Amino acid sequence: MHIRKYDFNYSRRHFMQSVSKGVITAGVLSPLWPLIGNSAEIDKAYPEELLSIEAYTKGKIKVGDVITADNVEYVKDMLDPIAYIEVSQQGRRINIVDTTRDVTKMFPHEYLEATLRNQGQGMFDATGNVTTKDGNRWVGGNPFPDGNTAEELTANITLSWGRHDQSVYGIADQDIGADGNLEYEYDLLWVEMNTSGLVATGNSPYMEGKTFQDKLRYMGVIFTYPNDSKGTSFLNTWYYDQTKFPDLYGYLPAFKRVRRFPTNQRFEPMVPGMTMFLSDGWGTGDPMLTWGNYKIVGRGPMLGAQSGNFRAENKNWTPPLHGGPKGITFFDTYMEMCPDCVIVEAEPNGYPRSPVGKKRFAIDMRNGAFISYVTFDRRGQLWKSHEPTYSQMVDGDVRVMDREHPAWSWGSVHSHDVQTNRMSRLCQVEELRGGQKSQYNGGIEIYDRYLTTQALQRLGR
Repeated sequence: MHIRKYDFNYSRRHFMQSVSKGVITAGVLSPLWPLIGNSAEIDKAYPEELLSIEAYTKGKIKVGDVITADNVEYVKDMLDPIAYIEVSQQGRRINIVDTTRDVTKMFPHEYLEATLRNQGQGMFDATGNVTTKDGNRWVGGNPFPDGNTAEELTANITLSWGRHDQSVYGIADQDIGADGNLEYEYDLLWVEMNTSGLVATGNSPYMEGKTFQDKLRYMGVIFTYPNDSKGTSFLNTWYYDQTKFPDLYGYLPAFKRVRRFPTNQRFEPMVPGMTMFLSDGWGTGDPMLTWGNYKIVGRGPMLGAQSGNFRAENKNWTPPLHGGPKGITFFDTYMEMCPDCVIVEAEPNGYPRSPVGKKRFAIDMRNGAFISYVTFDRRGQLWKSHEPTYSQMVDGDVRVMDREHPAWSWGSVHSHDVQTNRMSRLCQVEELRGGQKSQYNGGIEIYDRYLTTQALQRLGR
């Protein structure tokens, strides 16, 4: 009898052994990142069963199919528990697209170039912060593209959320109640500016100036609609040292002043009705060393919204809606089989009053982005999800540019509190009411315009 080395369950055994031994290396048939460096293609790293959902499900699901309550059982092991509830019980549909094999379509161009250029230079210092081998702050891209530990995989997300040096995201948020009705609606700007790990070609990896030397990023949230919330804003200043809590300031129009907020404010809605907390942002909304007990709890293929989610026919980049009691609870979402995902858990050991007991997020080893994120309360009960979509922003002849290359970014987020069955749908739009537009790598003027306490006061007026 001939025994095949790479039978149908070979990858499943490989993933189980890698988790049990604590040895995580991207790729199954061969290491992934040398292939990406040579050709950007992943085909030789994985068997066909991990590159084709039709092969994985033995023909039960194929590209072009729609996952509904009728067939979700075939892919239950590839969905997080909240996504499974949404599809099996609440009328959500998931469209299946082909697995992305060209990794250049899964990064901003300059960020991928920095990842390849700086590969092998990342390490942790004695405090657990990421440095280069000569002890400097990180210089750009994923510091651990072939991440072997939960901490390394988390650091890849934490050090550069949107993977642009600067970003201004125009966001339309709609908050849906348990009865399916629209309860709240907001327009907001989410602004990010990294001060280290910058990737723009030919520039320094660090923002110049004494103010920025000990910082990782500045992040601001400015609400622009409706009128009773217009001017409400928050400024989150992150230190490079991940043991330090960010400085959090806010401007509330009713009080007409900027005030400092306590750290545990990170686990509360920014405005009434919204289910998303600052702590939820990018799955790593807090400095990574204010969380602990990091561990890898699983590995395998998952469904993730990594491509196909920028569609030129969607007015103002807003996807159609469906599902829930009134047909408006969920965005149309396009997911692919992500061949190699690692599941990480962590606990908020720096926040004694945290209502969150632990978080669990799945990371796609092809680009290090999180594709699903769920939290559990202090009793260990399933609580919330924060599910993103991503895409290179190209559809036919339509393309959004980031400097000289097609842009890559997130598109939408489902933030679902399953204990109250309330949903916040957040979508990155081309333009908000009032004319503010999404943009990437806008320059230092973003700091003066949005990311100081003086800016909060000025914008609030």
